[in-house]
Amino acid sequence: MSSHPPRATRSQGRRRLAVGALVTALFGQLLAGTAVAAPSSKTPSPGRIAWQPCASPSGEGTFECATLKVPVDWKRPHGATIDLALARHLATDPERRIGSLLINPGGPGGSGVGFAFSAPDSFSPELLERFDIVGFDPRGVGLSNPVMCDSDRVAAQGALLYPDSASSFADLREANRALGENCRDLTGPLVDHMDTASVIRDMDAIRAGLGEKRISYYGVSYGTGIGQQYAERYPHRVRAMTLDSNMDHSLGTWAYQKTETIAMEESYGQFADWCARTPSCVLHDRDARALFDSLYQRADAGELVLPGDPPYTVTTQDLQSIAFGYMYDPASWFQFAEDLAFLDAADPAAARSLKRRGEPTEFAYLPVMCQDYDFDVPSYATLARYERELARLAPVTRLSSLAWTDLTGCQNWPTKVTNPPHRLRVDGTPPILVTNSRYDVATPYSWGSNAARQIGREAAFLTYDGVGHGDYWLSPCARDAIDTYLLTLKTPRKGAHCPAVWPTGPSAQRQSPTGLVNPLPELLGTGTHR
Repeated sequence: MSSHPPRATRSQGRRRLAVGALVTALFGQLLAGTAVAAPSSKTPSPGRIAWQPCASPSGEGTFECATLKVPVDWKRPHGATIDLALARHLATDPERRIGSLLINPGGPGGSGVGFAFSAPDSFSPELLERFDIVGFDPRGVGLSNPVMCDSDRVAAQGALLYPDSASSFADLREANRALGENCRDLTGPLVDHMDTASVIRDMDAIRAGLGEKRISYYGVSYGTGIGQQYAERYPHRVRAMTLDSNMDHSLGTWAYQKTETIAMEESYGQFADWCARTPSCVLHDRDARALFDSLYQRADAGELVLPGDPPYTVTTQDLQSIAFGYMYDPASWFQFAEDLAFLDAADPAAARSLKRRGEPTEFAYLPVMCQDYDFDVPSYATLARYERELARLAPVTRLSSLAWTDLTGCQNWPTKVTNPPHRLRVDGTPPILVTNSRYDVATPYSWGSNAARQIGREAAFLTYDGVGHGDYWLSPCARDAIDTYLLTLKTPRKGAHCPAVWPTGPSAQRQSPTGLVNPLPELLGTGTHR
């Protein structure tokens, strides 16, 4: 590719639920000294969590907040510790309370505290009645000793994530190592212990602190990876587990790129077909596939320029990232069609679709991904071959911007792959509900079906036949199935499907077809996390 724009990193644009200063204030005293503490003289106690009343940013719901001390390195339980930040929404019908429902919104880098604070609007009244909804900021994220990196080094690395020569590939590798080492310098040894295997140890400490012998869990996106590996390590500590929009931790480098790129191409194809049959789509009378190809070629030639002071030259990477983000939720497709039309006309208003962001200093995403997956490739020639083969697989969209920057961002990353990919070995859990949409740009359908196969007889697999990420908010049918399972342990019938839900008109609100507010765009920023 011919140009190298600054990368919109996964930790950027995380439009959390107005948590900001208010949440920091709520945790101010609880989190005094959350930087890595001095080595303790004894193993952290799994005693009960000391909850304190707190208020959500919205003021809705009854909440409690707390922290829990865990080792930085679980292999050295007597060593340095960090404090995990937790929040829980108390069951509204305590006499019929089932227990605690742990939740994780994905990322990696999403705030579980923010997810819990969203519970009154994001989860059904039935779940709110029967469960304490418990969210935690995973290690290195948000209020749990966040990984900190120099913003200039983040920007320098981001500008190199699409190398087009052996020389620029070498520059990328050097920038990746410098960034990772800088994160370690600013954060401390926690940076070397960000893998999911450590997170599931943290989660079991939370389970013990809650006083629960068995835990219920709902994880979406990267949160499914936490759930999968928790079920693998602690099968007899699971009461119920829903894995919504699944990771596949068994994949090698090429399979990861291939499946993500096919998912992007198929998802965009669904958008193009929807637009063709929807008169109110502004591209209804145009071929949306041909339009994207035309925009891509103009961007590749440096000829897609938005007027302004100064003018902005849209790159192929900008275009791919914009499209990727809009595939998370079809409710945004009316706006996506307008943005493509604006770009084609080089209208100054198109600049709003680029969502330019400032560079942050929190940077949890790559420290997790680069310890969970072994993405190193031997040379630029290998990377260039991948790029050519991906473009053949996806002639319209060419590649998945998220998967590609996962690959390039982990080249020569200085921490070890401490939790390498492997096939799941789950044995002895109750039934686990696995759900995936048929066209999911971030966690492809093949990942969900493969995860269910690996889990085996313990898995009940539900397919949502539509497009998007986070089935609980995309499909009333999926939401009902998830609620029923978590409340009663009854799984859908084998081979069950939920029908696709298509947008019928522009909406100014993020109200999902289920009648609930989808919190993921606010917590994560669509297209910037899983």
